[in-house]
Amino acid sequence: MLGYDDKRNFFRMMVNSPCQLQVTDDESSRTMQAMCKDISATGMSLEVDEPSLEIGTQVSVAIDSPSSQVPSLAAIATVVRCEPDTESSCLIGVEITEMK
Repeated sequence: MLGYDDKRNFFRMMVNSPCQLQVTDDESSRTMQAMCKDISATGMSLEVDEPSLEIGTQVSVAIDSPSSQVPSLAAIATVVRCEPDTESSCLIGVEITEMK
């Protein structure tokens, strides 16, 4: 029987890279630092220093590349999962809706 990871449409690449996250929700628009844990063709997992983010929130993600050989990444995504990590941070799963 196939495990959950075997059912994915795209493989995830572990990156553990710092990124900048701009959150746009009903209350405000704010920018924060985050850690991109992994990325696939359609989404990514991010660790953010907030207790939670509302599912459905739109975010802009920017990951600068330390190498001229690899381009930087800029994307607009939607939060589809939020799991508490510590009292002041959470892990969010986002679905990429647009690459810039």
